[in-house]
Amino acid sequence: MRPPLRAVAILAATAALIAGCSSGDDWSRPHPKPSAVGTLGPGFVGPSAPAPEATVKPQPGSWAGVHPSKDYRVVLLTAGDDGPTKSLVAAVKDWAEDEHVDLRTIVVGNPNDAVPSITKAMDLGPDLIVSAGNELIDALALVTPNHLAQQFLVVGAELAEPTHNVTSVDWSGASFRGEGLGMSSTYDPTSFTAERCANAIRAGAAAVLNDLTGIVLWLD
Repeated sequence: MRPPLRAVAILAATAALIAGCSSGDDWSRPHPKPSAVGTLGPGFVGPSAPAPEATVKPQPGSWAGVHPSKDYRVVLLTAGDDGPTKSLVAAVKDWAEDEHVDLRTIVVGNPNDAVPSITKAMDLGPDLIVSAGNELIDALALVTPNHLAQQFLVVGAELAEPTHNVTSVDWSGASFRGEGLGMSSTYDPTSFTAERCANAIRAGAAAVLNDLTGIVLWLD
């Protein structure tokens, strides 16, 4: 006797649900601590570890030999639809695809949603939260000191007083530090080229994977 069609549909849906829960997309499962695959090249940092909040000028390409370990869990937190933000988002997504990173994206559509969105990103339990967009900086400055176990990477901007869990990547033309605060260079949207944004995410991730955090990387 053949089972009713409704029963077949329920069994199929249940099987799909079980399969989905057992996939690698389930971040609730135990996850080994990520590590760097490869080593930093000469000139990424000096002979001694940089001081907290220091600005470091790595040699171009000194980060190229570093890759994240398998199943690196990253949340891309983004706000704004301006050209620079779009370029940063595209660079992060390309990097994640190239490096087989397990990437999830949270788009903040309203400035009032910035803090809840950061909380949502942390609740997912990622290895790293990458921030793209100047609109997130003030909210990050408020939240990050209270969650020191969570690593953050800010690309194309920086926090004025970062704690050890916040790493930033800047260059001449991209050094926004928050509303009402001065910048170390004049803001220049044209400086957010595809190459520079790609270098930013790769250099920043390399620093975090090597525990060189709480600093600002300044790219030429």
